[in-house]
Amino acid sequence: MQIHTEEDIIQLVKADPWMMEILAAAKSLQLPDWWVCAGFVRAKIWDVLHGFEQRTALPDVDVIYFDSTNLQEAEEKKLEARLRSINPAIPWSVKNEARMHVVNNLSPYTSAIDAISKFPETATALGLSLDEQDRILLTAPHGIQDVINLILRPTPHFIEHTELIPIYEMRLVSKNWKSIWTGLDISSNSQD
Repeated sequence: MQIHTEEDIIQLVKADPWMMEILAAAKSLQLPDWWVCAGFVRAKIWDVLHGFEQRTALPDVDVIYFDSTNLQEAEEKKLEARLRSINPAIPWSVKNEARMHVVNNLSPYTSAIDAISKFPETATALGLSLDEQDRILLTAPHGIQDVINLILRPTPHFIEHTELIPIYEMRLVSKNWKSIWTGLDISSNSQD
């Protein structure tokens, strides 16, 4: 199957009951500025582009939100527990991006989408949400061209802050994406 547009990605997700169930569970928390992001979106696209019949297992399903009124990590753990009660088979990870800039030693994020834009890889800087009518929303701060063309490179934020490049390079080694998705074209650093 070919993927050319954001609408193509939305239709793939819409046709995937497992992904829709995860989005509905995240929506049920009624979090401000929430998104299910990163590998949850990227892996679906790469699996389809590689013609995989089976979904690639995810180490976690990242749910992010932006709430500057409660920056306690304990709140995130409570939200993870609520999601586990809805679907215990999912490896949920919940993070409030209003506090994650401190963990990541960066300037404060202005929104969840701002945080997504500062993820390590352009192909990972993707998020899905549902609106009030349960229509799928896709955010792709750096566009979808890299992910649909199987290109893995650092985001502009990582390129601009060269001290972050080792994080990107460590992820390339630890995630070992090319062993799963053999068609990937990987940029090893900002110079490629």
